Amino acid sequence: MEYLDIVDENGEPTGVTVERSKAHAEGIMHRTAHVWIVRMRDGNLEILLQKRSDHKDSFPGCYDISSAGHIPAGVDFKASAVRELREELGVDVPEDALIFCGVRRIAFDGEFHGQLFHDRQFTKVFALWCDDDESAFTPQPEELSEVRWMPFDALITAVENHTIPHCIYPEELRMVENGIRS
Repeated sequence: MEYLDIVDENGEPTGVTVERSKAHAEGIMHRTAHVWIVRMRDGNLEILLQKRSDHKDSFPGCYDISSAGHIPAGVDFKASAVRELREELGVDVPEDALIFCGVRRIAFDGEFHGQLFHDRQFTKVFALWCDDDESAFTPQPEELSEVRWMPFDALITAVENHTIPHCIYPEELRMVENGIRS
């Protein structure tokens, strides 16, 4: 079982933990880290997307953040983000390679695989510069089915017009764009 810190509205642990499935069943606030891998190609910003496995408990088969994950109880945001990068994509970087882009509070209610899903996240968003081609990544098959680079402007349009299956928030993409340009 995976245990998460229950956090307050500022993302501070309350000293109480909860099992991940219970956090999602009851909508209990917990922490996550999002890492958007970015590169420049021919003068254009590109974002690496992962396509979530069809077996994921939420948003199966959707394009998503390059690497994201729940933060285990007692673990720091950056340490968890670096671990997720290594596990999901085979990317090994030091914590100081991550560029802090901002904080998001996420509230989502839905149903997946016939189960109610109530997600309440306090999320720190990071960017990571990486110029590798898709073939350099080693996707974790139980987590994701593929990775692909997409031009930033095309991704914003696809997300806003829902022309690809996704679970991406345009405001988070803008946060990343601002974070890497500042």
